[in-house]
Amino acid sequence: MEEGLLAMSASERERSSLMRALSKRHLRQTEAAERLCLSVRQIKRLLRGWRASGDAGLISRQRGRVSPRRLATSKRARIDDLLRSKYADFGATLAAEKLFELNGIAVSRETVRRIQIDLGLAQRRRRRSGRVHSPRERRPRFGELIQIDGSPHDWFEGRGPRCTLIVFIDDATSRLTALRFAPTETTKDYLGALRAHVLAHGVPLAFYSDRHGIFRVNAKQAQSGDGYTEFGRVAERLRIELIQATTPQAKGRVERANQTLQDRLIKEMRLRGICDIAGAQAFADAFITLWNAKFARPPLDDASAHRPWTKDPGALDEALARRENRLLSRALTFSSGGKVYCIKTTGPGTALRGARVTLLHFQDGAMRVDYKNRHLTYTHVKTNPGPAPAEDEKTLDARMSEIVAASSAKPQTQPPSPPRRG
Repeated sequence: MEEGLLAMSASERERSSLMRALSKRHLRQTEAAERLCLSVRQIKRLLRGWRASGDAGLISRQRGRVSPRRLATSKRARIDDLLRSKYADFGATLAAEKLFELNGIAVSRETVRRIQIDLGLAQRRRRRSGRVHSPRERRPRFGELIQIDGSPHDWFEGRGPRCTLIVFIDDATSRLTALRFAPTETTKDYLGALRAHVLAHGVPLAFYSDRHGIFRVNAKQAQSGDGYTEFGRVAERLRIELIQATTPQAKGRVERANQTLQDRLIKEMRLRGICDIAGAQAFADAFITLWNAKFARPPLDDASAHRPWTKDPGALDEALARRENRLLSRALTFSSGGKVYCIKTTGPGTALRGARVTLLHFQDGAMRVDYKNRHLTYTHVKTNPGPAPAEDEKTLDARMSEIVAASSAKPQTQPPSPPRRG
């Protein structure tokens, strides 16, 4: 009897002691049922089995048997090989998806997780009792609030240069609306992502961003200017409200999306052999479709908050263009971006001396000169040398990569040794 008790689990031992109490009438069947959270009918069945076979009648007959749902040896060996060679750093969910999509192996993510633990590719999760943050309710309509952010990262895992991913994600639906790869986080690339968003969905009501200098004038004692950044002026022309978050947690939707993108998007590009910005941007639209099919959710209100863009793309390019004001000299010249230009006229052009013109710098690098609803033609005269651009924490990595590459390309010559003195 003692050997049988040693082979029994804790719950089976408890059942054994209760069966003895029932047989001696020290306990009622209803009381035993309450203690074991079973019905009286089940207690009667257990009691009959115990009286017929003793403690062996309480032991599950499934113990020691191979599960009929167990993976076949050949299938398990193939999964082990793929997880080691191809999906070594994949999470269980993504690995299960790719095993089905690329290898035709249907297996649950929990099975993949257990296999990864057995292979030493993952560790058992420990529950953490972290700080609880009360979530903010989503906006009800698609297009009311678009969270935007740039994520500098080694997106090509050393196969290509480090770059930044500009991310636009809708607050109501978690839909990605625009992805744009760029060497650094600049106003031009945000405007490129904005152009793609407007042409695809319309003009949103508001953007939610951090307090980067692209979105906000951070100088506390600015004495000149209109108080807007270039991105802010474009948003003003398109009637888009700009809202800045005080903490990263406040715009948690785009921050969590960045973390997921740094896992899933990187591995998708690895499987496809993408190693440069051009290839990544060509794949971006297909990945947006995959993301939205998996992670997007329906809005609380089906009506879209976007204002449809009814004009042609050229009008949008004009709205996105950067504007500068210049005064023409007596020779009808003006400067911009370290270059000197001259207005071309068919006559003497004396009426244009000292005229105030507006320069429109388009996203493709073109420039237009406007004067009283006219487009003036011009020619490039000369280029003046200028200072190197200043760098911040988000552009420093790209600048250092250029410096290191240039340093590696130069031949390493040793300085001549001083002459020996006799």
